[in-house]
Amino acid sequence: MASLIAGTTGKAKALDLFGGDRKWNADSWTASDDTVRGGKSRSDLEVSAHGSSARFYGCLDIKTLGGAGFASQKATGEWDLGEYVAIRVEVEKGDKKRYTFILKDKLLPPDPENGREQATISYEADFELPSQTIPGDTHNRTVIIPFANLNPTYRGKLKKDAPDLDTKNIKQISLMMRSFFGTQEGDFSLTLKSLTAIPEIPKQLSDTSVTDVDARKLEEGKESAAQRSDQKTDDRPGQLGRSAGLWSRVSDLDSLEVFRWD
Repeated sequence: MASLIAGTTGKAKALDLFGGDRKWNADSWTASDDTVRGGKSRSDLEVSAHGSSARFYGCLDIKTLGGAGFASQKATGEWDLGEYVAIRVEVEKGDKKRYTFILKDKLLPPDPENGREQATISYEADFELPSQTIPGDTHNRTVIIPFANLNPTYRGKLKKDAPDLDTKNIKQISLMMRSFFGTQEGDFSLTLKSLTAIPEIPKQLSDTSVTDVDARKLEEGKESAAQRSDQKTDDRPGQLGRSAGLWSRVSDLDSLEVFRWD
């Protein structure tokens, strides 16, 4: 699969998109839930008093739409990320459900008939926080999402002939909770400290464990996160690593690389 990156990389400093040097602002985000399709899922983004963190939360309903469902928050704007190679997600607190991070480089005017946003190609990666020995929520984790790991989809289906992601013209950033074919539902909560574009993968993150698993089993809900974390791994230098977890679907849907680090 192509790298899905159009643009060049340089020696730019890390760029805080939300959080960090740029305080979170709830007004920058809007809900995009399955209510547009008759569902009952809901999402919200709640910003802390000083704008230092934001909580993406809600309830995913999968019964109304017969096993499907999604709840998401999106921010629309203009971001030139041509000198960057990845997004660093700093998590303050989160459950162990699977989330989707999405970028778009093209938006269309609202549908004149119903006023809804018209579909364009999404470049996305799914991630879930690794388990901890202490039961309950996971705290203070970092997820690195390389642009090269974003997969192009259109209306929820992989689009193999999609053009490369134009990182110089990012128009929308989204966080999504979805059912993954009925494998998760109910309340969800993910508190973020920041979303930051980074120009290179930090050298101290060079060692990680990568596990190949069957993407079809994952998509059909036949393999759990616990089963994945128990599988034997091979160390592959030059990859990512730190207290975080990232997995993204691959184009041939025959295998999936799971990035895990402790």
